[in-house]
Amino acid sequence: MNSTLNLLRSHTSIRNYKKESISPEDLKKMLISAQYAASSNFVQAYSVIQITDPEKKEAIATLSKNRRQIDSAPVLLLFCADMKRLEYACKVQGTSIEHKILENFLVAVIDTALFAQNFAVAAESQKYGICYIGGVRNNPEDISRVIGLPDKVIPLFGMTVGIPDENQSVKPRLPVHAILHENVYNEEKYDELLNQYDSQLEDYYGNRATNQKKSNWTKEMSDFLSVPRREHMKSFVNSKGFYLK
Repeated sequence: MNSTLNLLRSHTSIRNYKKESISPEDLKKMLISAQYAASSNFVQAYSVIQITDPEKKEAIATLSKNRRQIDSAPVLLLFCADMKRLEYACKVQGTSIEHKILENFLVAVIDTALFAQNFAVAAESQKYGICYIGGVRNNPEDISRVIGLPDKVIPLFGMTVGIPDENQSVKPRLPVHAILHENVYNEEKYDELLNQYDSQLEDYYGNRATNQKKSNWTKEMSDFLSVPRREHMKSFVNSKGFYLK
């Protein structure tokens, strides 16, 4: 495999960082590289907020319930789906955005995710570690107030960045034939494949360097998906001016 494929296959979430800063020049280079991600119709419907104020960082650590990696990391970024800038673009042309259309909202969310993943790969290529923080959606309204987000801008997730101060083993992914279908969707293969994958994950969880546990993939997914989570998100999205239909 070439170096790019090796890099992509080596990703782990880093939650402990060395007390070394990231230069503004390095951060800018990684952000510029991230901007070259694909963007639907070139809308580039994202913004990223770098949190450097200690009080704001403390508040976000508390509100997101992710104090461990946020306190440790030299860089904290918040990735936001952003249609506000596009409102200004439409004003230039004397038009307005149709914010009630789900497709426009999906475009902003997808654009932000692609931008963030490009940034993650850029960071890891420079020997930095990263960790996504979905916990931002635990309290998106309060976090929006902390960082002054206007309407039409939604914080989707955070990301910590820094020099890793831990060694994590790469978690085994689903076998490719579990996610690859040819011509038609084949669900008949799942019983056998998931049983095999559960065995692989049980071995991984039981033997990794830290946080060993007795579990498997279907158990983790059942625990995660069988109860309602973050039910406030619909009303929050509406409050930001996205009345989706």
